[in-house]
Formats: sequence, structure tokens, C-alpha cells
Amino acid sequence: MDKWGLVIFILGLVLNAESAPPFPCDPATALNTFPFCNSQLGIAERVKDLIGRLTLQEKVEQLVNDASAVPRLGIPAYNWWSEALHGVSDVGPGTRFGGAVPAATTFPTVILSAASFNESLWMAMGQVVSTEARAMHNVGLAGLTYWSPNVNIFRDPRWGRGHETPGEDPFLTGKYASNYVRGLQETGGSDPNRLKVAACCKHYTAYDVDNWNGVQRYTFNALVSKYDLADTYNPPFHSCVKKGNVASVMCSYNQVNGIPTCADPNLLTGTVRGQWKLNGYIVSDCDSVDVLYNAQHYAPTPEDAVADVLKAGLDLDCGKFLGQYTESAVKGGKVNESQVDQALFNTFTTLMRLGWFDGDPAKQPFGNLGPKDVCTQANQELALDAARQGIVLLKNNGALPLAAKKIKSLALIGPNANATDAMIGNYAGIPCEYTTPLQGLSKYTRTLFAQGCANVLCGKNDLVGGAVVTAEQADATVLIVGGDLTLEREALDRTNLLLPGYQQELVTQVANAAKGPVVLVIMSGGPFDISFAKNNDKIAGILWVGYPGQAGGAAIADVVFGLYNPGGRLPVTWYPQDYIKVPMTDMNMRPRLRRGYPGRTYRFYRGPTVYNFGDGLSYTNFKTTVVKAPKLVYLPVKGKSACWGSNNSSCQAIPVSSIARCQKIVVDLFVDVKNKGPRDGTHSVLIYSRAPPKQWYFPKKQLIAFQKIFLPARAKQRLHFKLRLCKGFPIVDKHGYHQLLVGNHDLYIDDVQPSISIELKR
Repeated sequence: MDKWGLVIFILGLVLNAESAPPFPCDPATALNTFPFCNSQLGIAERVKDLIGRLTLQEKVEQLVNDASAVPRLGIPAYNWWSEALHGVSDVGPGTRFGGAVPAATTFPTVILSAASFNESLWMAMGQVVSTEARAMHNVGLAGLTYWSPNVNIFRDPRWGRGHETPGEDPFLTGKYASNYVRGLQETGGSDPNRLKVAACCKHYTAYDVDNWNGVQRYTFNALVSKYDLADTYNPPFHSCVKKGNVASVMCSYNQVNGIPTCADPNLLTGTVRGQWKLNGYIVSDCDSVDVLYNAQHYAPTPEDAVADVLKAGLDLDCGKFLGQYTESAVKGGKVNESQVDQALFNTFTTLMRLGWFDGDPAKQPFGNLGPKDVCTQANQELALDAARQGIVLLKNNGALPLAAKKIKSLALIGPNANATDAMIGNYAGIPCEYTTPLQGLSKYTRTLFAQGCANVLCGKNDLVGGAVVTAEQADATVLIVGGDLTLEREALDRTNLLLPGYQQELVTQVANAAKGPVVLVIMSGGPFDISFAKNNDKIAGILWVGYPGQAGGAAIADVVFGLYNPGGRLPVTWYPQDYIKVPMTDMNMRPRLRRGYPGRTYRFYRGPTVYNFGDGLSYTNFKTTVVKAPKLVYLPVKGKSACWGSNNSSCQAIPVSSIARCQKIVVDLFVDVKNKGPRDGTHSVLIYSRAPPKQWYFPKKQLIAFQKIFLPARAKQRLHFKLRLCKGFPIVDKHGYHQLLVGNHDLYIDDVQPSISIELKR
């Protein structure tokens, strides 16, 4: 063979690897006759047959994310680590772009999508992402197991990974998680046990300190009370497992009350697999097992570390540790081989549910998907719509939306005014295309661009003068400032809540000099203290746009010029700069005012705010009216219930477990929403509850339901909320148990008075 023949041969291998990826149980070989290849058998039977054919060494090689091939059984290598936080990503080694699929649809980061308060949107996004993932898998560019979404609570505004999450509220986060997971996983077929792709909810649990004042996530010991664990940190994971039927849960780096989460049998076997009945596998965050041995010094030997995590319930190691030390742990008597088998049963079962062992993927459901199904026009339009739905209007003195016919020239200023990579945040892939803010706004009018700062850190003010001159020449000014991954990201927490560097000076000087209306756009994951802008009459409007994804520039422009009426609501509290006095390492949600601790999130925080959870304006005016709500709800108590705080004549609280048919008791609430303004618009109706008595350790209020609707101008719609009594109304006591308090429960609609009282009577 000459050199050109060799080149063509190698190129053919490469192209074939992309178009025809290797798969087990290939009908073209003689290795497809094993029972584990027989799709007519039950999954459990097939998995047991497969495990029974593996040697101990082969089993151990399957305990890591980069699982080795087993050639004698016709099983190729498989990398479990792929990511799909807000689009198919190439962060994990299981996925790559190139050849027929150079890019994928990139949605806004999760924090902005959550601001839409739209469950159907979240599911639709998941469906698009899983379709593109399957299409890439079919040509050998992606795996089938995706370690997304991130459902940790955005507890502290400085957390660098907050923009990866749906925000600070456990109910909202749980709703986002279950809908996005269902969108990723559900096949639409008759067998609910089958998976389109396998999702993973991470990082379990109480994980939200990355790198703050020398405190590292790898060694941080989160001291968490039972009631905060049950009330705040764990509920999103519970929703993932119970409502989303997620195929995987990832344990985190940190310790919780002195025990690494990946080595805690109560958290893993006891809760995730025992109480919640996880149908899937538990995976470590990458190198977590190595970290608990080498950095946390939790176990005396590597083999003891292996024993700790396998006995706790870990099934898969993202890393190499289990691959290096499990065999010696078994031979040394630290671990039984049956425990290895159980871990493999959970992982192989997931691959069976995905069809990995069902032969040629082209002949399976979704086998028809390919490059033509990635970056479609419909998918990209959904990315644009998601960005528009999430954008939050925080201030408007009537200048917004700008009238394109009256604005002959627009000054566009700021370090994010021509952003590309900044718009897609963490765990992103390669977008189908970018529409920058400059490109988006230039479609509406002549645009004069001045950066104002060299980057978001804005360490010098030498460009401010030029920006001021630009603003003086234009009919209106849009400033796009905020952050990017140089300010907030994985392994980097923020140190304060102010706009970085000279950004505040830039905004103030430009606003003072501008001859027309000034609109401030904050592009960020976490909140900022922008009190100076909120109180500046020169600034006509303020928008928060998160990190809006590949179509962010078009979304911003559509909102600024009124093609789209904003309806997003803040998923996090915006605190004043003074909040940085609170240590990030204090995991308590509830306030301790005597020692100067104000608490966290809108549910418990006692202190001033810049903007509140749920804030968000519109270009129109919505009015909500309660039509019908019950005044009295009886509690059918089963057996002899133990009453908390009881005396001889009264019962203040009843354990949820003691209420007969508790999960089926529904409080029907009917609400009319009217669009009183001149513009069509979307509106999210938020329902909060507050339990009696009004004690400091109970939430001030908590979100229990929401619905997003579209209303034409002057139109009215009636909404029916079916509020489940034992979901939104109970409180968590100090022991971590859910109690339903007897007495008047206040309901707040859109955070406006009057409230509605519902009396619960035993």
C-alpha cells in the first residue's frame, strides 16, 4: 500500500468511526448470542448474565467513567462522562464536536431559564437537548449518559456556580429539575423504564462553596442541621428522583457533618436508594474518591476508601481510584465481590435501559436521528425564545420599550455589549451560531459601539471617556455590563456584590452624559448590588439577562425595542454589598439575629434587599383576583398521632405521616388574571404560603405553586391551582420531620395583599 493509499485507509477508519460507532451485541459478529444480548429477556436477567461472565479484573475496569472494552464479549469501551447542562457540551470526554456535527444548540444558562417560571419550556429544552445528543451518539460523537442538571440551591450570592442552578428556592429548583430530566430521558414510548438519554442530578448534597477565602470545595465540611437538610438542600434531589425518575445522582466533593457525601451510607443507600427508590446509579463527582482519601484523609488506606464508598452505595467513580484499588480491596477482604457486582448491576441496568446492548443503534428507536437533527431552525428558535422568556425587567420609568422609529442612533456601551463566549457560561458546547448584543440591536437602528472597559474586570478607566462621548452623540443608550467566567465560575467564588472594577463609574458617567434614555443591562449569573443605578433617575430602565445563550443578543434587542414583552421573574434575592459580612461557610438557612446572622434566601432572610425573589416587571399591567378558595380544611388523622407542641387540650402540629391519604388532599384555588394594559404579554402567577405560628425558624413564606400564561391586551383568564396539602403547607421541625401546623395558613398571590387564610382543623 502506497502512502496515499494508507492516508485514504486511515481517513476511512476515522470517517467510519464517526458514522458507525462500535456497539455491543453487533449482529455482524458471532458475539451476539449471549443472553445479555437478547432483548426479549428481562433487563435484570440480562444484566446478571453479563456480570456473571466478567472476571474480577474486568469488573473493576467497569467501575470508572472511562470503562474499558471487553473484547472477548464484544463490548467496546464506554465513557460515562458527558454533559448537557443547557445544551450538548464537550466538557466531558464522552462527547466531542467535529466532522458532521461541528456544534449544537446552546440554551441560556440554567439561572435565566429558571427565571421564566415555565415548566413546559424546561421540558421542551430537555427534549431538544436529548434529540441532539442521540443524533450525535448515532455518528459516534457522544455518549448516552449525561451528568446534568445541577440542582444545588443557590444559597449564597457569591457562589461561582450559581448560574448553573435554577436559583435559591427548593420548590422552583425541584420543578425545573423534574421537567428538564423528563425532557432528557422520556422516550415517548409505552415502556417508562426505557431511556432516551440518562440524566444525572448533582451535586448531592449541601454543595455550594467552591473557593472562598481559602476554603476549598475539596476539603470543606458543611455543617448542616437536620431541618435545613430536609427543608432546603435535599428537596430538589428528591424531586429529581421521585418526579423526574432520574437515572443517576452524583455525590459531591464536600463532607456533610464530617462524612464525605460519597462515603455516607445514610445519604446514599439510606436516602437516595432506600427512601427515594432511585432507579439508576450513583456516581461520584470527578476524583471525589481520590479526594476523600488524599485530601480529606478520611480513610487510612486506599482499600479502606474503596470499601467506604462501595458500602455506602456508590456505583461509579468519575476518576481512576476504584479502577486502581478495588481488586486489592476485594482480595484483602475489605470488600466483597458481591458489592462490586451490585454496583455493576446498577450501571449496566442503566445502559440496558438506553438500548446500549440491543445491537445496531440505527435499528433502534431514535436510530434515524443524525446531523440533520442538530442545530435545526426550530431548535435555535427555542433557544431564542428561552432567552426572551427569562429576561427580567427590574426598572422602567416608561422609557422602555424604545421606539425604533424614533431612535435614529443608539449608543451601545459596555464590556458585554459585543459578548460571545460570555453569553454561554459554564458547561457549554460549541453554539450553532452567535447573535451578539451588538448584532441584535443593530438590526433595529444605527448603533454606535464603545466598549467602555477592556473586559468585565474593568481594571482601568481609560476607555470611559470615549464611551461618554459616544453616549452624547446618540438618541438613546444601552449599557451592557456585569460578569463572565473570569468573575464567577466553577472553582471561583466572588468576593463582593458590586459591579467589578470601574464598571459603576462607567455606568454613572455615561448616564449623566447621555442626551436620551439610558437602559442598563446586567449580564451575569449571580446578583449585584446595583442600588446606585436603581436610585439614579438618569437610568430609565434596568434589565437582567443572565447568561442568555447563543441567541442572547437577539433576545436582548427584542425586549429593548418591544418586539417581546418581558415576563421573567428573579429566581434569587439580590442583596446589598453589606451581605458579604456573612461567611459563605455558614450553612444555616435560618437567621440568628442576636449574633448578627440575617439568614439566607427570601424564605428566611431578615434584612434589606436590592431586589427580591420573584421581582419582575412587564410593559403591560396584570391584575390578579382570587375567585374561590376554601376557608376550612379538615385533617383526617390515622391512628394515634403524636402531636408536636401539644398539651391536654390542643394539638399544634400533626406529622404528615399521621394524616390519612395526605398526598391526595387537594386545596382548590381559583384565580382570575387580567391584562389591563395595552400590550400582549406573559405573566407568571406565583403562590406562596406561610404557616402559623409566625416563628423565626419557620419560613417567612415559601413558594408552593406557579403557572405561566400568555394574555392578549385587555384579556382575562381563570386559573385553577390544585394545591396539595402535604406538599406546600408543612414545615420541617428541628429533627427533619415534616409537620402540618393546625391554624390559619396564609396564602400570598404574586406577593400582594390581601392574603387568603386557610384554616386547617383536625
